[in-house]
Amino acid sequence: MNEVQFGVEKGGIFTLKTEIVRPYSINEVFEFFSKAENLEVLTPEFLNFQIKTPLPIEMKKGAIIDYRIYLYGIPINWRTNIISWEPPNMFIDKQIKGPYLLWEHSHSFSEEILNGNKQTKMVDFVKYRVPGGWIVNKLFIERELRKIFKYRSSKMLEIFP
Repeated sequence: MNEVQFGVEKGGIFTLKTEIVRPYSINEVFEFFSKAENLEVLTPEFLNFQIKTPLPIEMKKGAIIDYRIYLYGIPINWRTNIISWEPPNMFIDKQIKGPYLLWEHSHSFSEEILNGNKQTKMVDFVKYRVPGGWIVNKLFIERELRKIFKYRSSKMLEIFP
């Protein structure tokens, strides 16, 4: 499991990247991610994450998903659009409405064979921009995202031991 890596691009855009490799086929892993309700499983309890769109959600390009999270006890409504859907290799969700000025989250999956066994590398890559720029990102956002994505990785190790 890699640590959460942060970077900066032009225009005040920050990046986050994590990757994890598990001994499962790409189809098994993508099947898990193709169910929107599993996002609740991968989100730490302190966010009190709730999907507001009626389930089940047909995951496909153009799907709109509404969520609510609570950050420091404050409810935040969030709406994303699946802007790319390419099973079983990748999908991208982009915030339409929410706490970020920009949030574009790419989920990619690649299958490798190691010692005759299939394994899948899962990569999360996020581009985001926040009100308040680098100061707010350094003081608050980066710390919270690090906790969220470390939790996500630990849950993946439980789900795909």
